[in-house]
Amino acid sequence: MSKFDPYSHFGLSLKPDGSLNRAYQTPKTNPNPEPVSGISTVSKDITINDEKKLWARIFRPTKLPSNDNTVARLPILIYFHSGGWIIFNPADNDIHKKCSNFASDIPSIVISVAYRRAPESRLPGQYQDAREAILWVKKQVTDSNGEKWLKDYGDPSRCYLYGCGCGGNIVFNTAMQIDDMNLEPLKIAGLVMNQPMFSGAKRTASELRFATDQTLPLPVLDMMWDLALPKETDRDHRYCNPMVQGPHLENVKKLKRCLIIGYGGDIMVDRQQEFVTMLVKCGVQVEARFDPVGFHNIDMVDPARASAVINIVREFIL
Repeated sequence: MSKFDPYSHFGLSLKPDGSLNRAYQTPKTNPNPEPVSGISTVSKDITINDEKKLWARIFRPTKLPSNDNTVARLPILIYFHSGGWIIFNPADNDIHKKCSNFASDIPSIVISVAYRRAPESRLPGQYQDAREAILWVKKQVTDSNGEKWLKDYGDPSRCYLYGCGCGGNIVFNTAMQIDDMNLEPLKIAGLVMNQPMFSGAKRTASELRFATDQTLPLPVLDMMWDLALPKETDRDHRYCNPMVQGPHLENVKKLKRCLIIGYGGDIMVDRQQEFVTMLVKCGVQVEARFDPVGFHNIDMVDPARASAVINIVREFIL
């Protein structure tokens, strides 16, 4: 029997210099800064840091809700996509569509951040990018020449960090870092972590049960962490396994209200439930929505589940 190659699962191969050759290309969507018939949002790409090639795609609904003929301010969602640290960016069809739906259906201003990917940039580089994106949003709402969609339509007092998969991990770790920063008038009102990505050195029951999962088999999950974690560390590093004892637990206590979404067929579901338990023990206000049916990223492929997630997030935000 041939040995399973986790790299080939996503059409990847490792180059001699340690970077990735990403042969498999997912379909892309261009932004549409001007309204297009049949599309309920407009979107555009902006540069946050040219040197780092850090950028984001901003979405806003074309139909803006109003109160007494004045445009109502919309919550701001700073979004961190899935992809196991190594694939995807905001231009990928699935990511673009998801953010467009959030912007139109909640409704909200969505900033989808193109953080740097591993292994070319290892952790904590992605957390640094997230922090820089949040500071960029703060600057726009305070600067007279700031990004118009944020200034004219965003409500800085209702800013949410939203992440899927590794993006959920980014939300958690970044929220702890920015707690002591002055973000005024930006207020992080809550954190949304959809199927957040965690692991550890000791296997959980769900990791063993779904080790040969079609979407995310265990060797692929291990490979993602090998490529993303700082060199010479293992999966019990706090970036990967925040349930380990350590001084970071003091920072967990400062987190705002959290929404955690998960599915019973996700290889990481046991970790996610351990994570919820840890948050509750640290006194964090948590809303946990676990559906016993469903697999990792089911909301990327099942429109009914995607709608259900939007409804859960809308309830949490509004």
